[in-house]
Amino acid sequence: MTPPSLLILRHAVLAVALLSLGSGCAHSRAKLLPVGAVAPELVGRSADGKTTSLTSVRGSPAVVYFYPKDETPGCTREACAFRDAFKEFEARHVAIFAVSRDSDGSHDAFRAKNRLPFLLVADEGGAIARAYGVPSNWLGMTSRVTFLVGPDGRITKVWPNVNPAIHANEVMAAIIKPAH
Repeated sequence: MTPPSLLILRHAVLAVALLSLGSGCAHSRAKLLPVGAVAPELVGRSADGKTTSLTSVRGSPAVVYFYPKDETPGCTREACAFRDAFKEFEARHVAIFAVSRDSDGSHDAFRAKNRLPFLLVADEGGAIARAYGVPSNWLGMTSRVTFLVGPDGRITKVWPNVNPAIHANEVMAAIIKPAH
């Protein structure tokens, strides 16, 4: 038989977990920006420390992908898939902006360890994720969501649920054969 104090503790933990999942953060119920919306501005840093803004690449498509955390298995798999396909994106003049709540320092280490050639965006306060309507989980990490931004700066496709192992190929397929 379970002691009453342990039962109370279990119920308290369960209540907190349910509140976290049910009500979560205010932005956990955010609505993703739809196709046709203007993509909010963001600025990414390259390996050499140079910054590039989304508006500065207007005229060409751009990928804005949100991921939970540097150095986690799924995020590393996704980043390396974009790295491995980078020459193909580059040949089509497609900029890639990878966004997470990690700091620039964390991004620098993640980039160096995995030889990432694309732009990383530090969204420590979550303002960029909120602008795109990307939810966060109860731990405060950004959900895995990708936006394809057209040459006109408008969102042309949204992937709300991403399989990190194959996602770079899905995005490239959408660039090669855009939906009409």
